[in-house]
Amino acid sequence: MPYTFRGRTFRKVGVVGSGNIGPDIALLFTKVLHGSRTPVVVVDIVEEALKRGEDRVAKKVGRGVESGAFTAEVADGMRKNLLFSGDYADLEGCDLVVEAATENLDLKRKIFADLSRVCGDDAILASNSSHLEPEVIFEGLARPQRALVIHYFFPAERNRALEIVPSPDTDPDLVRFLLEFYEEIGKAPIQVKSRYGYALDPIFEGIFLASALCVEEGLGTSKEVDRAACIALGLGIGPFTAMNLTGGNPITLHGLDVMGEKISPWFRSPRILKEAVEKGEAWDVARRGEEVPLDAEREGEIASRLQGAFLGLVCEVLDSGIATLADLEMAVEMGLEIRAPFRLMNQIGISHARKLVQDYAERNEGFPVARVLSEQEEKGLPWEIPYVLREDRGDVAVVTIRRPRVLNALNGEVFDQIQRHLGAIAEDPRVIGAVITGYGTKAFVSGADVSFLAAIESPEDAERTSKASQALLDSIGRLGKPVVCAMNGLALGGGNELAMACTTRVARKGLSVLAGQPEVNLGIIPGAGGSQRLPRLIGIEPAAHLMRAARMISSEEAVRMGLILREVEGDLVAEAAELARRIARGEEDLPRLETGPIDAPERLPDVDIGHRSKAIDEILCRAILEGARLPLEEGLALEAKLFGDCFATEDARIGVENFLTKGPRSKAAFKHK
Repeated sequence: MPYTFRGRTFRKVGVVGSGNIGPDIALLFTKVLHGSRTPVVVVDIVEEALKRGEDRVAKKVGRGVESGAFTAEVADGMRKNLLFSGDYADLEGCDLVVEAATENLDLKRKIFADLSRVCGDDAILASNSSHLEPEVIFEGLARPQRALVIHYFFPAERNRALEIVPSPDTDPDLVRFLLEFYEEIGKAPIQVKSRYGYALDPIFEGIFLASALCVEEGLGTSKEVDRAACIALGLGIGPFTAMNLTGGNPITLHGLDVMGEKISPWFRSPRILKEAVEKGEAWDVARRGEEVPLDAEREGEIASRLQGAFLGLVCEVLDSGIATLADLEMAVEMGLEIRAPFRLMNQIGISHARKLVQDYAERNEGFPVARVLSEQEEKGLPWEIPYVLREDRGDVAVVTIRRPRVLNALNGEVFDQIQRHLGAIAEDPRVIGAVITGYGTKAFVSGADVSFLAAIESPEDAERTSKASQALLDSIGRLGKPVVCAMNGLALGGGNELAMACTTRVARKGLSVLAGQPEVNLGIIPGAGGSQRLPRLIGIEPAAHLMRAARMISSEEAVRMGLILREVEGDLVAEAAELARRIARGEEDLPRLETGPIDAPERLPDVDIGHRSKAIDEILCRAILEGARLPLEEGLALEAKLFGDCFATEDARIGVENFLTKGPRSKAAFKHK
């Protein structure tokens, strides 16, 4: 059965170009579409390129089987779903085609002229250009409303960042569809207004240029500057290594010169890049595991220059208005694998950030010092980085928690932003209800950011933290308007507590893991109402079992237990919004959360808690049983007190430290005291 999403069906998907990135784009599509038997066709007129592309995909799929990412059966299905062809006729019937040919305007225009003849009038035609403005690429194209740039990042099948760049002619509904489609298949797309290089390439290539200039000035070799850049900017790989891996030297050589004409005169191709392209040489970079010594003075000088260039480049893009601050923060960190720029500026101070940029501009003629950075320094305030976004769908406000890199985990900033949005919704007479959801498909909210918990210094501090979290969730019930939680993925710990504070909950259908309260794995108990609301929703004994054994439940089981109202197949947020409207109109009869005491046994049944702390289990049992015998408000106060008591134990510190150092799958060696 063909793949259908939001009313649009993909019967076949095509990729034109089997070079550096086309096969990776095809691999992404076949991973998503092989289950629906929607074929993916890669077309290239060069037979050798087709063979290399097919081999590239085969190797990556093979590595996926070896690592356990794919079963042998899935891998076989992915391979059989792919066709590498030298015949454009094989693209006939494609509903989406992504051109991934070399960055040559005449070639791209010829390809799209051919595609407009081969493909149907409603087929989406996209270019994976990294630089060219879409209105330039698609000039003269029949039906330009169905054409746009979709810019992938290396490696395309794994890098979640994606720039969607419409031309003035592109249908806005198509742009919205593609933003939702790519989010659905695991990407983190952002919409960018048309400009040469879009939002991220001027930053990526600008960092390379700044690094090359450091080499030209004698501050270090390419190998040394590569190492210093990784340390200074938190890069996963250095700028010279990135050029080697992506084969990006020729494109960057041309791109930097055009950026010099269209963005800022500082951009230009450096001497050493011209020489590398002329000779066809790769950059000298460190081998895996190789130590690269660099004295502290030179490392510091390189770091200050690269940080000044990086922050200046990001602020220039923000100043241009082609992307929002929230989108830039997410895409730069995820797409370029670099430190989140606005958070970095907040950490080092806005005045220091501006000084780094100003110092770099004084050394480098034509380098821009963005107006927005100067204005932010004048305000004397840190950047406000939106992690929680609001979009009104008619009379319902949709609030989305968007921190995909950490599966939408909660921290103080997220709590504060949710609180502000709720306050604005309460005061907005146009809004009759709200939906709270998470970004992407993996997680609604994966829990509290554990670094947030690690900052707790005492039982009293822990109790205050718990009460603050509870106050936010209590405000949902006092909003005076229904709030429906659209659980798009797993909800663990604080995520499930946030969901339970809502008027009701719906979840994406077929989630094998939806909800759980795994706090005991960290040597703590729920602190945002979980020990009180969960028993009132599903019963004391089932709730106690879930919390004490840190058991996860599926969406199907959550319906049976009464945690969620129903599963949703299709547009989860639209369904949740309509449910909020029905509740607001009094058309939906929902079970209500008991706010008084509930019946509680003398003791809880025995539960196998495994390796988990017996000391924490005793505290949790007290919270469940004693809290059930109290009104909800008093039960929450008890939970906060007992959450604080956890931090008087050795096991709380052991659990949190174990998570931070060894990860969530490692079992902490609790001492039970």
